[in-house]
Amino acid sequence: KVRVVSMPCWELFRAQPASYKDALLPKGVPKLSVEAAVTMGWDEWADAFVGINVFGASAPGNTCMDKFGFNVPNVVACAEKCMRNRAQTPRR
Repeated sequence: KVRVVSMPCWELFRAQPASYKDALLPKGVPKLSVEAAVTMGWDEWADAFVGINVFGASAPGNTCMDKFGFNVPNVVACAEKCMRNRAQTPRR
């Protein structure tokens, strides 16, 4: 069972009532962010990340996306690892 949440603006999300935020991103449920940009800042919301933390890659778009792990097999593998790690390591 998976939930996909789009968060286009952290500031607006932070301004929401705690009950809303907790309902959308429940504590104790593993969360994985997937963004074709840096992962910096996502640790406030997610336990694991798929992102790009380097600069300067140059190739056709699909080649770069695949190289950086933006493909189904990698995202699934990261999600499974996130769920295993979350089950083993409690987080504050």
